Amino acid sequence: MTLPLLDYKPTTQNQRVSSFGTVDTNGDILYVYRLEDSRGADEVDELINAAYRQVFNEQEQLRFNRQIALETQLRNHSISVRDFIRGLAKSERFYRLVVEPNNNYRLVEMCLKRLLGRAPYNKDEEIAWSIVIATKGWGGFVDALVDSDEYTQSFGDNVVPYQRKRMGDRPFSFTPRYGAAYRDKLPKPRLYVPVGRFALNFDQPFDLQTFLKTANWGRVSIVVLALVLMLAVLALVSSLPGATG
Repeated sequence: MTLPLLDYKPTTQNQRVSSFGTVDTNGDILYVYRLEDSRGADEVDELINAAYRQVFNEQEQLRFNRQIALETQLRNHSISVRDFIRGLAKSERFYRLVVEPNNNYRLVEMCLKRLLGRAPYNKDEEIAWSIVIATKGWGGFVDALVDSDEYTQSFGDNVVPYQRKRMGDRPFSFTPRYGAAYRDKLPKPRLYVPVGRFALNFDQPFDLQTFLKTANWGRVSIVVLALVLMLAVLALVSSLPGATG
């Protein structure tokens, strides 16, 4: 049994205020990608690239993130832009890159920004949608967003989602792929010490016995031999007539 979406009170945000002007005249948005305006193949390619930028948050399209089957269906008008966005968000690549490294609260924040074009209203909304993820799964959560009345009123079937309003803060495209919780789990960078070399540890006193056991005596003998040869050459040169002037 799935739980219904919890009630939450939307707080006033920029995208809810109509007096800031329409998106087409807003300086923050250079162009709105609509399928009906994409008549040629190049324009459809631009729309597809815009969808990848919005969903995957990538400024340069990566080959291994592409969903060729979905692109073909969109070019043939077999699916709408809404279903193309849905397919990208439910793809295996998106799941590995975005879903796996993040907790439910951060996933709600990122997907509201990428699919609905706005930030969460408040913590209550994050909790409400995180329960949807927990009960309906990732696919059910994506369907709930893309099929919502807010998505329909804002983008319809053939418009690529975009950040609807921005007032001075950084655009959503600067949102990192994973949060601090996942970042702290990553392995810490360590000083690289080649195998077979003696690793200096300045936090502990010098131990001659440890040094003798761990030193690479093959390399040490080569260095010593080179020094002896160098001294021999210097001695030979200094012994030649006129070398000391």
